[in-house]
Amino acid sequence: MYQEFWTPKAINKPPYDHFTQIGDPVLRTKASKVPEDLITSKEVKVLLNPSMSVTNYQKHKHPEGCMSVRGYSAEVERYDSVSLKGTNLDGIEVNLELSGWNARIAQHEMDHLDGKLYIDIMDRSTFMCTCWEAVNSKSGRVEIPFYKK
Repeated sequence: MYQEFWTPKAINKPPYDHFTQIGDPVLRTKASKVPEDLITSKEVKVLLNPSMSVTNYQKHKHPEGCMSVRGYSAEVERYDSVSLKGTNLDGIEVNLELSGWNARIAQHEMDHLDGKLYIDIMDRSTFMCTCWEAVNSKSGRVEIPFYKK
């Protein structure tokens, strides 16, 4: 009976019109496959039901951030090259060979589809607030917006 006092009611459900933030269970949920009959719908964009394989196992560590962990970053090791396979909007199978920054972005986004965030694999000693200077210069009176512009 008392649980209803501290359990938030789901007012807004995905897809959101704002950036989902850490703590929202949707970020820890593995994405479902897009049903074949919806592949050509106007709601679906880019590469559908992707799968990724590593093509170069050399790793590089760089700072990484995420709109779902606003205001923070950390160094993350990612593979140098990957191959993405999926279906495009026309229902045609696509294979993308990515390296460098593009491979890094693909790995970050694929982690999201698996319900993972960069904070799960980051170098914890490098985790930092990216707006600390603004926070200090404005005596803590800083707001981090979560809406999409």
